[in-house]
Amino acid sequence: MQMPQLIQIPNGPKVRPTFSAAEMNRRLGLLRAHMAEQSIDAVVLTSIHNINYYSDFLYCSFGRSYAVVVTPETSILITANIDGGQGHRRALGENLIYTDWKRDSYVVAVQQALPSKARRIGLENDHVHLDMMRKFQHTRPDAEWVDIAAATMKMRMIKSEEEIALIKIGAQVADIGGAACVGAIGEGVAEYEVALASTDAMVREIARRVPHSELRDTWTWFQSGINTDGAHNPVTTRRIQRGDILSLNCFPMIAGYYTALERTLFWGEPSKRHLQLWEINCQVHRRGLELIKPGARCCDIAAELNEIYATHDLLQYRTFGYGHSFGVLSHYYGREAGLELREDIDTVLQPGMVVSMEPMIMLPESMAGAGGYREHDILVLTENGADNITGFPFGPEHNILDI
Repeated sequence: MQMPQLIQIPNGPKVRPTFSAAEMNRRLGLLRAHMAEQSIDAVVLTSIHNINYYSDFLYCSFGRSYAVVVTPETSILITANIDGGQGHRRALGENLIYTDWKRDSYVVAVQQALPSKARRIGLENDHVHLDMMRKFQHTRPDAEWVDIAAATMKMRMIKSEEEIALIKIGAQVADIGGAACVGAIGEGVAEYEVALASTDAMVREIARRVPHSELRDTWTWFQSGINTDGAHNPVTTRRIQRGDILSLNCFPMIAGYYTALERTLFWGEPSKRHLQLWEINCQVHRRGLELIKPGARCCDIAAELNEIYATHDLLQYRTFGYGHSFGVLSHYYGREAGLELREDIDTVLQPGMVVSMEPMIMLPESMAGAGGYREHDILVLTENGADNITGFPFGPEHNILDI
């Protein structure tokens, strides 16, 4: 029995999109302008972040491949049959579906979406693996495949008014998750119980504020004691003990857009050394917030904050950069690496960028004041400065609990 490799499933009407048609066409317009400047005939976007950014479809891979093929005239979302009509309902443009009946139907779909005369084709070199690249090259041996990843990253770094409005909602939801987190903390309470309370509060708030959004991927990392030593350490069954250093980490996800709230807290009175280290990290955080403004270079911000840590002989305990860009990203996709507050990034901050300030130091268990200390605020760059859209308070005057 001969089964089709490519199908369409126009199942149901289009759903309310995350962004307006004007906003989505603005993004495609910038991409097409870059294509024209570089004589690129078509672009094949394959990453979760770029497909979401240019089509409003957030895919769940499970080992399958996806794409958005953009030409000067069309935009075609390629999805797997397992997704049914979801691609059709969400996509700005057309939706072409490939089936599992025959091997490499995905490659066939990409080739069908590409114009037959396309000779210079853009591809995300930081996402396409070698095996898939070989298949693309085999089906189009006369085409030149050029990297589009860095160019699309730069486009995503400047947020539109609609994006900033959504990010602000996410920041407000994170504050609500933080309050729920604090409300669940108590003697002998397990980390996972605190995290569940926070995540539940955030998901319900997203459903209330953005009822047309897909509800997925929101999460909380709540860490206690030794588990605070890593910013991305998972939730465990460890139970809170008096004197514990705590890390609150709330991550609302709205239509693929990430926001975050991170705070250091203590259950019970911290030791003198714990308090001293915490206050130093807050000093770095406050100065970092002051440094974020248009015209500042990422590397210069990092260098000045390094000096504060060095003055206190703590620079060697810093664990990562001082902040990063926001937008379409998560803990398993995305990242605008060109906009991170690190020593090796010379990007100049501009209005429309959205970045965090999140200094962290970690002292091991063998030292006085052991634990991980970090604070995290989100700032939107404006013409004259930056707006801090995080409302949850930080520092010892606010976050020492049960004393």
